Amino acid sequence: MAGIDMRGAYSRRGLLKAAVTGAGALSASALLEACGVSPSTSRSSQPSARSAGNAAIGHDTGGDLDVLRVSLPGSLSNLYPGQESGILNYYVAGICMEGLVGVDASGTIVPALASGFEHPSPTTYVYTIRTDAVFHDGSPVTVEDILYSIEMAKDPKVSPSTASYWAGLGKAVKSGPGEITLTSKTPSEAFAWLPANVNALWVAPKAAWQRAKGQIGTATSLLVGSGPYKVTEFAPDSHVEFTRVEGRPGPRPRIARIRFDFIADDNTRLLAWKAGKTDMSLNVPLAQARQWESAARTRVVYAADRSYAGLTFNVSAKPFDDVHVRRAVAHAVNRDAVVSKILRGRAQVATALSTPEQFGGLWTPEQATAKLAAVPQYAYDLEKAKQELAQSSVPGGFTATLSYPSTGPHLGTAALAFAADLKKIGITLDVKELPIEQWLAELNTGPALSYMWYFNTTGDPGELASWFLGEGNPAKYTNGAVAATMAKAAAERDQARRAALLIEAQTAQAADLAYLPLWWGQSATAFTDAIGISDYSSYTLLADWPGHLYPAK
Repeated sequence: MAGIDMRGAYSRRGLLKAAVTGAGALSASALLEACGVSPSTSRSSQPSARSAGNAAIGHDTGGDLDVLRVSLPGSLSNLYPGQESGILNYYVAGICMEGLVGVDASGTIVPALASGFEHPSPTTYVYTIRTDAVFHDGSPVTVEDILYSIEMAKDPKVSPSTASYWAGLGKAVKSGPGEITLTSKTPSEAFAWLPANVNALWVAPKAAWQRAKGQIGTATSLLVGSGPYKVTEFAPDSHVEFTRVEGRPGPRPRIARIRFDFIADDNTRLLAWKAGKTDMSLNVPLAQARQWESAARTRVVYAADRSYAGLTFNVSAKPFDDVHVRRAVAHAVNRDAVVSKILRGRAQVATALSTPEQFGGLWTPEQATAKLAAVPQYAYDLEKAKQELAQSSVPGGFTATLSYPSTGPHLGTAALAFAADLKKIGITLDVKELPIEQWLAELNTGPALSYMWYFNTTGDPGELASWFLGEGNPAKYTNGAVAATMAKAAAERDQARRAALLIEAQTAQAADLAYLPLWWGQSATAFTDAIGISDYSSYTLLADWPGHLYPAK
């Protein structure tokens, strides 16, 4: 989103934990050999998936499951995504709290607390509120509760990680019995995603907000929502338990109780899995995927996670203010090798800022991939890289630093591979690992060269592009024609024309090369063979995912 603060953007999407161990001890060429196998030799018991799949995995027994034990690759100290908004917080809070709207497994906006909504003008959204929605404390969901939750979502003290996303809201009012109208300050089709629980709204009773005094989601002020599960126990940095809400309108989940255990260490998590202490594990690290795939009674299922990894050039900082320098770097980056070797084929070479899965309802991911491939690319070619550097302001080469977060060691492994090739053309790249908090702080200073690791949560194809190509972007990039095209895209209500405008803007940016897309990622989820799942897709874990699970045999 244009103009959002960098802290909100990074923390909201989270930085998924993955692992490539021993990176510092190997040369980049050795890493490329050691860290990957081609997709064709994967031992996964299920196929990789970039698109929604309707086929069920596992034969349904027809019964219920008493408890589902889920391991998470990190810790949560607060369950409210407005306070702590890594992607894992979204997965957890989404089964408890609803927004006015939500998302389904295809990436389409669907009703939640609103039974439906209308978009009568470019700046107006009118929501009809369900009359049967009830909070976990037994109180009915009212218009006043929703409006108060919006006020809390806008409050930077209560919701520091997501409050900035409400900057485009003009007003939120009760416009009739059981009706709410939201007005945006400017025309924006992306605004439709704002009041979703995959974006920036989680509705709780007004009384619960007031009791929490700005600390909702803690162990002493548990989340109170209207979703299919309620929080029954929370020990920060240890575990959280949810219990199914009986008698709730809508489909009844087949899982009675869900326990999330926070296991930050990958080896400990794998050992717990092999010991039979877990039924489902999120974000299996790619470096360990073969070990997980070969474990007894295990299914590992892959799907695109709508993540974007890329390099950001600060076009106001030397030497990256020179387009020839940027082109030299781009031609020296072997994206195909990184995806096939380091990421084991569990990613897709990115050609643009938008991910293919975010065009749901308009194009399939395969169709979107073809459309996005039209954006100009910089092929791996060291001779062209040398020629570009020779034309630059630093023909003799230079030294630059590229930092990556300790939570994403595969980023560091890829950076070492970049460094090996850049060395061949006279550029020295100093690769540096930083604790996640320090890395984020450094990004806020606008380094000359930086990584971006961003997890889209909505089905809006302009989610990342509107930030990267808008005011306050991390590349300090300005282009009047691109800005004008993005403004047209923001207001365009025809989705096909809007998509074409977004691609047009990204095509124009590619000529300037403020950003070099590297890959669109995949996540791996492990299930025991006693757990079946239907409609597993890029969006399932953001949708009502327990409703897709069932006991299997």
